[in-house]
Amino acid sequence: MRDISARELKGHNILAVERFRDNTRWMIEFSVLRPGSYGSPGDEVRLFLTEDGYQAALLSQQRRELKIKKCAHVVEGHVLYVKKKRRK
Repeated sequence: MRDISARELKGHNILAVERFRDNTRWMIEFSVLRPGSYGSPGDEVRLFLTEDGYQAALLSQQRRELKIKKCAHVVEGHVLYVKKKRRK
């Protein structure tokens, strides 16, 4: 499987206006697993989200509607990637 960064993503462009809004707190990149409001199965999507939007995405992941691949905090337009904890 190719790396998500090498694919064209649907959703928000990396310089989208949503990134710079005052209430934007998160950026996620994910794969759609089930058809719905995020897209069709197999789509790779990037979204800039408020805290409420991020919580909704986490619930969608629990329901196996999507799989979050990358997650980042957004602070004043700066994208700060969250490192995954490694299991021992």
